[in-house]
Amino acid sequence: MADESNQERRVFTRIAIDCRAQLSCADRRWPTQLLDVSLKGALLHRPDDYQESDEPCTLELLLEPSDAVITMQGHIVHNHSGQLGFYCQHIDLDSIAHLKRMLELNMGDEAMLERELVELMAD
Repeated sequence: MADESNQERRVFTRIAIDCRAQLSCADRRWPTQLLDVSLKGALLHRPDDYQESDEPCTLELLLEPSDAVITMQGHIVHNHSGQLGFYCQHIDLDSIAHLKRMLELNMGDEAMLERELVELMAD
């Protein structure tokens, strides 16, 4: 039931994308795999040696085959079932441009993406 309420509250569409990622919290760094992404966060595979932290984190999405990297700052909001939920609190302009392009290519609905960008700016 809680999952349904999370779906109802979710404003930003999540897109399933297979992508290598790097999560850094405090002095620790973990390679991981992106499961899905939205304009406000990401779902990650939890690394085996992940250690819970209340510290702010940085998430880097490594866009292959290019050298582009999407960098988000935020924190882990949930840790269960082998997955980490990452909430994005800040993203730089270059990263948002790469993320927007990635979402455009995968959503197939430019009008929906524009509505979500407006919502993001109002946030």
